[in-house]
Amino acid sequence: MILESVFNKHKDISNRTLTLDSPDGWNTGQTLFGGAELQAMKLPAVNACIEIIADSIAKIPIYLMNSITRERVTDNPVLELLTSRPNEIMTAFDYFKLMESRRIAYGNAYAIIIRDKFGIPCELLPVEAGYMTPFFDDKGKLWYVGTNPKTGEYRKFWDCDIIHYQAFSVDGIEGVSYLKRGAMVIEAALQSQKYEKNFYANGARLTGVLTTETDLTNKPEIVMEDGSKISIKDAIRASWDKIYSGADNTYRTAVLDFGMKYTPISASNKDAQFIESKAASIEDIGRLFNIPLYKLGVGKQTYASNVQASIEYMQRTLSPIVTPIEQEDTYKLLTIDQRTKLNLQIRRNMMGELRGDWASRADWFKAMSETGVYSVNDIRQLEDMPNVEGGDSRKASLNYVPLHLWEDLSVKRNEGGENK
Repeated sequence: MILESVFNKHKDISNRTLTLDSPDGWNTGQTLFGGAELQAMKLPAVNACIEIIADSIAKIPIYLMNSITRERVTDNPVLELLTSRPNEIMTAFDYFKLMESRRIAYGNAYAIIIRDKFGIPCELLPVEAGYMTPFFDDKGKLWYVGTNPKTGEYRKFWDCDIIHYQAFSVDGIEGVSYLKRGAMVIEAALQSQKYEKNFYANGARLTGVLTTETDLTNKPEIVMEDGSKISIKDAIRASWDKIYSGADNTYRTAVLDFGMKYTPISASNKDAQFIESKAASIEDIGRLFNIPLYKLGVGKQTYASNVQASIEYMQRTLSPIVTPIEQEDTYKLLTIDQRTKLNLQIRRNMMGELRGDWASRADWFKAMSETGVYSVNDIRQLEDMPNVEGGDSRKASLNYVPLHLWEDLSVKRNEGGENK
């Protein structure tokens, strides 16, 4: 009975239409890029935001680290799984892009962990959000129930065998889709897009009024080719739209019969300038996804402001996404001994996001090098370059000394006993 109740909401998936007015249907087994089913993806700004975040997450380098010594570990099958091929048909980039896209669009991204006979993960199989559901049993134990999309059969999974990435959550169990949270903003943008389409479909002109001195009220209805009947007014309107509406028919010469007159309704400046409102819609969508506006091509920013925006993008957008992903991967892909005795953690190198920004990277490496945080080889490793001889030593400026030595050094310098 418990399993049946869990999946009652999924039994009519194939007959459900997804709309912005009914966002409950979005968290189903529908394909992410399902065209008509997922109207929000028709908005370029929404599509761009999902692509930007998903690409950023997918390309961040992954490494295994000892949390105590901070040394990296390279000989581990889990690291190979995450950095090479999580399953036989997907590269690591494809896998993480798909998972992040689903997390954003549906609020949740799931993957089944396939283990070998020793319990070591050997494959990660993504599952569409509508076919996996977390639930607690009567004893408070967390389980996941998966549905076979072809047969409808369901199966229980231990929570440790399911990777689960969540978006913002109100209960800590399931995430809430970005699209659902921003449904009103997206709906407004869709209506604006629809208005723009109709505006140009009508030759960038508003409708006009056809008038005649003849009384058309009591005229007999016209029989159409399909046998339906319409009034003579509707027939005249349809005939006019067919001949003179649309961008291809703009500036055609109208021929009016039977004393008919056409009076156009001219567009106001506000009607003609509605495209300017698109920038405001893009800004709202950018805020929903926490994307810097320069990444969406909106506004005028200087190079310096773009650099700062890139740093904020890492700190405010990517870091809150990456941190729980690291924690989920570490807890479910590493064994208890690896986590507790070997102190291993799965981490991501966020500096990879700045690879296209040479100035920011140069300033960062200089600061880290001069303060002794990074050695030359540390920097070269971040740049995927081989180590050099003598590159492991660290350097620091002599202008910085411990506070307890500062007084003695100051006296010596004043006495001329120390060189500058």
